[in-house]
Amino acid sequence: MRVLLVEDEPDLSAIVASGLRAAGFFVDTADDWPAADELLHVNAYDCVVLDRLVPHGDTRHELQQRRRAGWSVPVLFLTALHTVDERITGFEHGADDYLVKPFAMAELVMRVRSLARRAQERLPVFLRCADLELDLARREVRRAGVLLSLTRKELAVLHRLLISSEQVVTKGELFRHGWDESADPSSNVVEAVVAGLRRKLGGPQLVHTVWGEGFRLSASPMAGR
Repeated sequence: MRVLLVEDEPDLSAIVASGLRAAGFFVDTADDWPAADELLHVNAYDCVVLDRLVPHGDTRHELQQRRRAGWSVPVLFLTALHTVDERITGFEHGADDYLVKPFAMAELVMRVRSLARRAQERLPVFLRCADLELDLARREVRRAGVLLSLTRKELAVLHRLLISSEQVVTKGELFRHGWDESADPSSNVVEAVVAGLRRKLGGPQLVHTVWGEGFRLSASPMAGR
């Protein structure tokens, strides 16, 4: 699950990002709305943790504009504005949840996980290709009925490939799905994870390289070229 954290206090941003990553999330960070808006245009997120007050003002107005345009990503407002009226205003502008500073990290993780699951409920929970099965709810992968042990990134890459089964998925798409902004997109991390995934899946091969384009998940031996 990928989360965008918008927080202008560097120390708090580092603490929250570290706590969310420790809980298993991929986390991107921004310290103002323009930076957040740029990330939102190029990445898909399961949840956004949004500070109400950032250097460019109250983010509720930007959220409201996105909601009116049909944007449906779950948003949690993280803010020191604690009155009932402020909380109601946040919800009226499109927030899905509201957590007041100071807060317990465990509660934030719980709330973010709950919101992110809502986003993923719109996707199929059970995915299959040939004898390969992914149970997203349980985060379990089986090949020919045998339970496999995958890393978080291998699972993220496999999930993206299964969603687009029989279609080419570019390296960039896999990177955006499984890595946060701290990773180097020019490195070979995607190829390394795909190689590890292939070893664990065993034969016959399902993950094929489509040279010059990306990767395809298919039971067909002619899927790659």
